[in-house]
Amino acid sequence: MVRRGVSAGLPVFPWDTLADATAQARAHPDGIVDLSVGTPVDPVAPLIREALAAASSAPGYPTTAGTPALRASAVAALARRYQITGLAEDAVLPAIGTKELIAWLPTLLGLGADDIVVAPELAYPTYEVGGRLAGAQVLLADSLTQLGPRSPALIYLNSPSNPTGRVLGADHLRKVVGWARDRGVIVASDECYLGLGWDAEPISLLHPSVCDGDHTGLLAIHSLSKTSSLAGYRAGFVAGDRDLMAELLAVRKHAGMMMPTPVQAAMVAALDDDAHELEQRARYERRRQALLPAVQSVGFTVEHSEAGLYIWASRGEPCRDTVRWFAQRGILVAPGEFYGPRGSHHVRIALTATDERIGAAVERLTA
Repeated sequence: MVRRGVSAGLPVFPWDTLADATAQARAHPDGIVDLSVGTPVDPVAPLIREALAAASSAPGYPTTAGTPALRASAVAALARRYQITGLAEDAVLPAIGTKELIAWLPTLLGLGADDIVVAPELAYPTYEVGGRLAGAQVLLADSLTQLGPRSPALIYLNSPSNPTGRVLGADHLRKVVGWARDRGVIVASDECYLGLGWDAEPISLLHPSVCDGDHTGLLAIHSLSKTSSLAGYRAGFVAGDRDLMAELLAVRKHAGMMMPTPVQAAMVAALDDDAHELEQRARYERRRQALLPAVQSVGFTVEHSEAGLYIWASRGEPCRDTVRWFAQRGILVAPGEFYGPRGSHHVRIALTATDERIGAAVERLTA
């Protein structure tokens, strides 16, 4: 007999419901243009691959805390790229992909049935999944007024947002930080798209203009999947409150959550080099400049989408109807309902396809 335990309380994995649309899009004579998932498609920079290979003779166990070189490179990159100052090297912790960290964060923090985890109303599903895995109560809210008298244990933020591309300004973030500190609430900001601002300039939760250089109660979650095409490496890290980092480290040691040594070396190479990151950013910007006007030209309204890797579009119909419309043209997009009920009339269109496939999508939309 198969026993259903934790999985019984989780939603259906969203992309498993796209089988019919995928099959229809694949049937296009010129092949599918898959814009449904934000999976990097561009080659990993040679310097990163060389660093990975050079560290491949690593027979011993890696450290959960990460190498001193990795922690130093993360601190330096955050200061250089995002003007985050005052961060100690022991306030950085590698993660085996940021999805892992987001999903297990409430559990690692010891949250349970008496605790409330707050996630955005339109959001990456893993925030809610993380709360459920811990057995905590999950509340979807976009403003502090929606919380009323309730005092949550953890608030997830995501700016730039997946799926909408919305950017939270410094004033908004500063208000959340002040409210949370008055109540002893932890704020965890998923910032994996922070370097991909197009029509707005994203800002980190740890930026001095947001927190006055005080990282107490704050966690910023960073990924190299988008900036360095390292999704396959599972290369991410979290930075912020030193006391929280010590607690996370202690629990992760017991759980064996260790990033492989070669991947840590590859991360050092990626964090130390800005040239490949800027080159990758230019690729995404070029694809956005081609795809965005094509989507708008066929009657779609694009909302937010000022940053990140997605176009958040609607033409006022149920999102599954829009998914079918795109699939008839050999293009696969994600239904907005994946990210919450408020997305029921939107679709998310990813920029993560090759220049050739983006060009094919533009041609099909504008023909």
